[in-house]
Amino acid sequence: MARIMALVRLQKYLAQAGVASRRKAEELIAQGRVRVNGVIVTELGTKVDDHRDRIEVNGRRVVSEKPAYYVVHKPRGMVTTMHDPEGRPSIKEILDKIPERVFPVGRLDYHTSGVILATNDGEMAEALSRPRSKVPKTYVAKFTGNVSEETLQALRKGVTLDDGYVTKPANVFVERVEDQVTWLNITISEGKNRQIHRMAEALGHQVFRLVRLEFAGITAEGLRPGQFRPLEPKELEKLKKHYLNPHKRAKANALEEQRKAALLGLGVDEDDDLADEAPPARPATPRPRPTAPRAPKKKSTPRAKKP
Repeated sequence: MARIMALVRLQKYLAQAGVASRRKAEELIAQGRVRVNGVIVTELGTKVDDHRDRIEVNGRRVVSEKPAYYVVHKPRGMVTTMHDPEGRPSIKEILDKIPERVFPVGRLDYHTSGVILATNDGEMAEALSRPRSKVPKTYVAKFTGNVSEETLQALRKGVTLDDGYVTKPANVFVERVEDQVTWLNITISEGKNRQIHRMAEALGHQVFRLVRLEFAGITAEGLRPGQFRPLEPKELEKLKKHYLNPHKRAKANALEEQRKAALLGLGVDEDDDLADEAPPARPATPRPRPTAPRAPKKKSTPRAKKP
């Protein structure tokens, strides 16, 4: 029996193979660093067959791997990108020790330590990184000075940052108070750049120390800075239930809506991720209205003449 060819978008294949996140894979394609069957490909819509096509990135062949999921305890003084133009220590130094080729999910600031996930599952990384997923992230932050109840309420309700953005409500409580510093436990569901630092600065404080304790309910408990471990089956199951599966359903719904719009010939607002696999909309062609078949006329039978 002949195998049914399954084509996927090139950037999706690269993400699933653990080369990079889908966004980064798109950059690699646009930069001309990806070849398919020996030919450089720069078109993002290109589709490939992973069983037949030879795919290379920077001259190295890409081979699909079994999905792998790890939690890493990121140390302070390290960037979470795989390469740093300034030559600073990179999380790549840790991830290179993992048997599978994985990449970090999300980011942590250079001076922030704590939990970060790593995987070669591009769809899981996408689900956990999308703002609409509202993944909870819990930190312990060392604020300068004594934090008043008014400041705590402001953090809980939302803070206006330096660019005018108002943060979503956060779960905040005081862990301990020391001489001229206050340790706060803060849980947010956003990932703005240096968000907790900027929240503190907007309220007249500074953050001297920041550690991420949890990401999506997963901790690095028992791991020293620089160490990692595979996710436990229960941890992975929770991630799939709360983030991956809803993400897949949202994508499927977006595709269905776009297909309906294509049939009707209507415009649709495309989401770069959710409608990734949707076919381009085709103009609707008028169809003749179906008409019900008419019943055949009964033949009249001659009446018998009266005698």
